[in-house]
Amino acid sequence: MQRATVSALRQAARQATPKAARAYSLLTAARALPKAPAATRGVKTLDFAGTKETVYERSDWPLPKLQEYFKNDTLALIGYGSQGHGQGLNARDNGINVIVGVREGGESWKQAQEDGWVPGKTLFPIEEAINKGTIIMNLLSDAAQSQTWKDIKPLITKDKTLYFSHGFSLVYAKDTGVTAPEGIDVILCAPKGSGRTVRTLFKEGRGINASIAVWQDATGKAMEKARALAVAVGTGYAYETTFEKEVYSDLYGERGVLMGGIQGMFLAQYKVLRENGHSPSEAFNETVEEATQSLFPLIGQYGMDYMYNACSTTARRGALDWAPIFEAANKPVFEKLYASVRDGTETRRSLEFNGQPNYREEFAKETREIDNQELWVAGRTVRKLRPDYKGEPVQ
Repeated sequence: MQRATVSALRQAARQATPKAARAYSLLTAARALPKAPAATRGVKTLDFAGTKETVYERSDWPLPKLQEYFKNDTLALIGYGSQGHGQGLNARDNGINVIVGVREGGESWKQAQEDGWVPGKTLFPIEEAINKGTIIMNLLSDAAQSQTWKDIKPLITKDKTLYFSHGFSLVYAKDTGVTAPEGIDVILCAPKGSGRTVRTLFKEGRGINASIAVWQDATGKAMEKARALAVAVGTGYAYETTFEKEVYSDLYGERGVLMGGIQGMFLAQYKVLRENGHSPSEAFNETVEEATQSLFPLIGQYGMDYMYNACSTTARRGALDWAPIFEAANKPVFEKLYASVRDGTETRRSLEFNGQPNYREEFAKETREIDNQELWVAGRTVRKLRPDYKGEPVQ
């Protein structure tokens, strides 16, 4: 994400004071969580394509119950990246006692201050925050968790709970060196989206979907704690899984259709159109614009069959004929990808690259290469023509 975009997002997040933001979210939550008889529960067992699964709902934890549950706790949020920002502000707005622990004077320290965290009151160096906290939320990057664990682990005493939002560090302990301290609850809540989305959906009164899991249950209440924390950080619906399944599906998905696969397919289709004489605008419109602005939203809202029915008969026929061909071509790639995730190859690659001192510079170099691809250069002009575009007019 470009620096200007990050700055704009942070500016939007700072527009309300913590007090105003809290009042806003409490009102939003009150509307989203109607008063219900004590016997009514939000937990439901639903049929997912023939498989019964339990879904935990936010309505099972109204704000008074949530605040009462955590009245003796302090959530010490370690790290203030995307997830730290979203989860921390949501929990704070829900009236939970939250503090942030980051390196004093660093970029994250400055960003936390911009969001209303106060040094000496709600913002501390990492060691001090851990000592003050009862629930330690390790939201450092995967590489940073590995690099800092030898210093952090001795601080996680038996009166504390350890919380993750990714199964990465514990599942791949041979590579990360992260092992759970004995005698404590170790739990996970993994929102299914970026920290920015976690925050946005919370402010809209909706709440994001999340996976919850227990690695170690020392008190017999670890899953209950995970469910409550999921609501505290902004979840609307939570689905039970394991640390292993969460990290396997996450690494697999983001390398596949969520990010890596979609970029690769977009670029391949665009290149073939250009090689056959189509203009940049036409190639972008047929590859990205129609997908993201028209068809993908229909899939998200109503399903693939609805999207098919919303298209011309010619489009339907072609899509039905070519879908099995793409499936056959891609399945071996996805099988190879899943195996690479499960055997730790992707983990080692991530730790090696993300642990470099010049990681940020190398990452910026690679993303600049994507940003400078003709596909996305053409896209910048097309986006300026959208009715909802708010920037400078196209020249």
